[in-house]
Amino acid sequence: MKKILVCVKQVPDTTEIKIDPVKKTLIRDGVPSIVNPFDAYALELAARIKDKEPGTTVTLLCMGPPQAENALRECLAVGGDKAYLVSGREFGGSDTLATSYILATAVRKLEALEGKFDLIFCGKQAIDGDTAQVGPEMAEHLGLPQITYAVEATAEADRVVVKKEVEEGFEMIAAPYPCVVTVTKPSFDPRFPSIKSKMAAKRATIQVLAFADLEADIDSSRIGLKGSPTKVKKTFTPEVKTSGVKLTAETSEEGAEKLFAVLSENHVL
Repeated sequence: MKKILVCVKQVPDTTEIKIDPVKKTLIRDGVPSIVNPFDAYALELAARIKDKEPGTTVTLLCMGPPQAENALRECLAVGGDKAYLVSGREFGGSDTLATSYILATAVRKLEALEGKFDLIFCGKQAIDGDTAQVGPEMAEHLGLPQITYAVEATAEADRVVVKKEVEEGFEMIAAPYPCVVTVTKPSFDPRFPSIKSKMAAKRATIQVLAFADLEADIDSSRIGLKGSPTKVKKTFTPEVKTSGVKLTAETSEEGAEKLFAVLSENHVL
């Protein structure tokens, strides 16, 4: 029986995002929000451990505006047992360092209420930022070992065994509890919710942790815009160059001759 925490984030569907050509900012109006895909993979790994170990609980933690409750309900429908939303204007504008600090503070708050978590799962990165920093930074704030780029995880009696993706293939790594694990795309897809689980998730209570709930344990100078050392100067769409020359030839020798002529004409050679 394990106590697992899964951190999730509601993100805009990046396939639908456009950039304002004048302001150079993201146009979010009308863009649907989804559960960050890598967080969905993290939840699936946690749910698979829960399937094998009766009594295991999966707690969900999300930081975001009130509408992020929708993402938590989606996650409750596919394996989560309870959910907490960290939300408040004081947290707005937080970069990855401030966000990881806030989430780590929230984790300590939950552990004081419910006991220590054996495993903390996070997606390797959020698709709206692609920094891959929050999970490892949380581990550092909490003083816990971490394993990144997990594609499988097996909970043993006193350790977690993780199949980790690396450039050359995969590695098997074990770490003692408690441990932070960040998850990349595995070879399987997240499970689908049943009608019954969706109805139960719709009725579930999402507990909100506001700034007042964390104020006694948090340094306000380390959160929000003022606590964020990362500054975004501008956002822009790279210019797409469409000019080019298409060469056709009957043989490779003829093609090479035509290519040589074009390159010579443009003073490349």
